[in-house]
Amino acid sequence: MTMVTAARAFEPLGPHDRRLARSATGVLGELNRAGLLTAADVHVAGTLARLGHEQDEQVVLAAALATRAVREGSVCVDLSRVAELDADVAWPEPGPWLERVRDSALARRGVLLVDLDLVYLQRYHHQEVQVCADLRARGLQPAPPVDHDLLGEGLDRVFPGEGYAEQRAAAQAAVCSWTTVLTGGPGTGKTTTVAGVLVLLAVQHGSTGRPLRVALAAPTGKAAARLQEAVTEALEGILRADLPAAQRLAPEQRALVEPLREVQASTLHRLLGRRPGSSTRFRHDRSDRLPHDVVVVDESSMMSLTMTARLLEAVRPQARLLLVGDPDQLVSIDAGAVLADLVAGLQESDPAGAPACVARLRTVHRFGHRIGALAQALREGDADEVVTVLRDGGGEVDLLEEDDPTARLRGPLTRRALALREAALSGDETAALAALDQQRLLCAHRDGPHGVRTWNQHVEQWVTETTGDGLWDPMYPGRPLLVTANDYGLALFNGDTGVVVRGEDGGTHAVFAGPDGLRRLAVSRLADVDTMHAMTIHKAQGSQAREVVVLLPDEDSLLLTRELLYTAVTRAQERVVVVGSEAVVRAAVDRQVRRASGLRRRIVTPG
Repeated sequence: MTMVTAARAFEPLGPHDRRLARSATGVLGELNRAGLLTAADVHVAGTLARLGHEQDEQVVLAAALATRAVREGSVCVDLSRVAELDADVAWPEPGPWLERVRDSALARRGVLLVDLDLVYLQRYHHQEVQVCADLRARGLQPAPPVDHDLLGEGLDRVFPGEGYAEQRAAAQAAVCSWTTVLTGGPGTGKTTTVAGVLVLLAVQHGSTGRPLRVALAAPTGKAAARLQEAVTEALEGILRADLPAAQRLAPEQRALVEPLREVQASTLHRLLGRRPGSSTRFRHDRSDRLPHDVVVVDESSMMSLTMTARLLEAVRPQARLLLVGDPDQLVSIDAGAVLADLVAGLQESDPAGAPACVARLRTVHRFGHRIGALAQALREGDADEVVTVLRDGGGEVDLLEEDDPTARLRGPLTRRALALREAALSGDETAALAALDQQRLLCAHRDGPHGVRTWNQHVEQWVTETTGDGLWDPMYPGRPLLVTANDYGLALFNGDTGVVVRGEDGGTHAVFAGPDGLRRLAVSRLADVDTMHAMTIHKAQGSQAREVVVLLPDEDSLLLTRELLYTAVTRAQERVVVVGSEAVVRAAVDRQVRRASGLRRRIVTPG
């Protein structure tokens, strides 16, 4: 099995390439011109060397590689694996090289740290150690007080019968632990379990005389909206008046649970409270903890190491923390693969001394058998089974093997865009937003023939050819929008989706679905938005659509990984079409993303 990073393929840089550090000399200059280091990597390492009075070129090279590692998603660099970047480069011998870094001026000044035989920039070493220490401190506390008779009765009411056995066990673990990692693929009932846990905790909390204080959060606005919707729906089911007597809550228990209906989900940034002038520090920290009794974070596979550190320092030690996500999905765009590291480390630890418990849900309830079988084959890395399921998907799963798929995809993509346009022109905001979730075209890249930009242009051209509308106005009715940067003033966050709609006055405005309902904004106020007839698979995390079309890149793309394909196909609720050859599919299954990190080892072996 091939292990890859999320790096680009390495090509020599041209004389006008902005990644070229023209003043770089020596080994850094050579590696920069070869495309292995960018100008940013070289300049950061050079600045650290000047400030730290470092003369050893090998140590400066390690600093540049540590900078590069963070840029590519790792939190450190493993010098023993650097040769995998390019076997033709005469890299230093890893052992002596590591010792030179350990004894260097940069290490003495704390700029570089060597720990677990890995080389870290100071900031990321501090965050990784902090995350592990905070989790361990939470785990060393006495267990939360629980009325086990009341819990047993509640479990039988909320999760009745053998069909809920997995959820019942997971909920019991979450109620009895300060920190729980709830994992499972899409459709395994994670948010149903979360709702049940909240009900059980609200009943347990009744003796305090005040409502349970709950925070629901996710890394993106779209994921927060989905969490809000799913938890609300699950709570409505639990509180239905027509349930059998054995499943109905007692009147006094319903009174304790009713306030949960008012809980509003938010992004993590909004929950922690933005601090002006900083994108990595927040109002809530160790000196001003979050007031909540329970903090639930959905889609936690998208959390970076930095965000995880900020969350853990903001949660009260005596508050339950429930991290929910799928460790098999793509990891955060920023540095770290925290959820995957946590799950792996906690499963290898002695349960009696583990700083958190892991509860895994395996039974799929959402999509059909074929999509579930495809997801399972991808998790297991079984390329033969993946291809078999794709070729025999019975309409639920399809493999489209064509060198130029535009002719086959033009019809369905144009129909979807026209339906969106019709709803937007009529001013039907609800229908327009619903149309966004009917079908989703997902790409690995932003550029190139298989990229988002190309396919956005294709769809707009097809709409023009069908309607005669030249779409000269950039904010045309029916334009699907994807927010690409956080805008705290507008409360819009990276990954939020919306659509341009015609209003009653004939003008246009943008409408977005948020955790607290529809939000309308003047199009003139929007800055960082892209057209979303197509979107990258990374941006699709935390969302779902009835039908998903996955446009795979070429076989030699280093973005082509098992996690990429798994994340893409599990966005589908009813149908998924994978566009690519069998060779491309097999290449994806055979590659896994590997991010250098010491978190897993720190959890398994504390101290």
